[in-house]
Amino acid sequence: MGTYFLRRILLMIPTLLGITFICFSLMRFVPGGPVEQALMKIEMAKNGGGGEVSGGGSGEEIEISDEMIEDLKKIYGFDKPFHLAYLDWLKRAVQLDLGESWTYTEPVWDVISERFPISLFFGGIGFVLSYLICIPLGIYKAMRHNSMFDGVSSIVVFVGYSIPGWAMGIVLLVLFGGGSYWDVFPLGDLQSSSYSDLGFWGKVYDRAHHAALPVFCYMMGAFASTTVLMKNSLMENLGQDYVRTAFAKGLTENVVIFKHVFRNSLIPLATGVGHFLSILLAGSYLIEKVFNIDGIGFLGYMALINRDYPVTMGIIVISSSLALIGNLIADMLYAIIDPRIRFK
Repeated sequence: MGTYFLRRILLMIPTLLGITFICFSLMRFVPGGPVEQALMKIEMAKNGGGGEVSGGGSGEEIEISDEMIEDLKKIYGFDKPFHLAYLDWLKRAVQLDLGESWTYTEPVWDVISERFPISLFFGGIGFVLSYLICIPLGIYKAMRHNSMFDGVSSIVVFVGYSIPGWAMGIVLLVLFGGGSYWDVFPLGDLQSSSYSDLGFWGKVYDRAHHAALPVFCYMMGAFASTTVLMKNSLMENLGQDYVRTAFAKGLTENVVIFKHVFRNSLIPLATGVGHFLSILLAGSYLIEKVFNIDGIGFLGYMALINRDYPVTMGIIVISSSLALIGNLIADMLYAIIDPRIRFK
């Protein structure tokens, strides 16, 4: 099995290279790049000033010369052929140098690291809470299959799943954000303006107060799928021969479920645990926009809009690496949970 995981690790290298090559190619040749945007801004300034702008007290007409275009290409790294530009970027990326953001004029690592704690906070809390709630709920639904509780909870779960998280966020803010109804939660942001003046428990409460609605919206997408997956996996294992043998020996339902069936039922959920690393950088632009959260999702969206390719490539490299590592961790968890699974 060690040989299998070694092959998987070695396979991650060409996979990551393929992902970065395709993304670099798309951003290189897609229309409306940074050079075109800079030229457009010059044209807008030219038209807005009636064809002239003041310079040194005299009117000077803006002329877009070939030299200006070449200078812009050099500034944004478009003066080299595509393959040389990619190899140059790859050489710096291997040295953990992702370049400098064209929008923020800061190193890409600094731009991403400033927002990483936000993604870690919401992604981590949302992930842990979803498993702490969905696993017991899925077990109870399986134990009470076809009961009124099972039917009502299924309706509630799937109705919530059908509503996008950002739409639910707007509804929650209208209801509980001091709009037309109750003023229970703040409208957004991560903390209050007086956060630095609070004590330890005051800061904990302030963060929890601000995070309650966003975390709930983050959980909605995975809530239904995790609950149903846990229920179906448990019910499938309850129909196995070893379960009938355990009941024939006189074991109680709780002993059979929690001592024999529960561990095998966790195998499908191991994938979600392995993907936890990629969840940290997933984010959600719409949810972050609704609650005014400056996270990774909003950063990635604005980087695409502004054609900030260094930031976009940095997010792609980090998120792709975490996704590949998460898949490897998921396979390891399979083998740990079920000793019958052996990779070759």
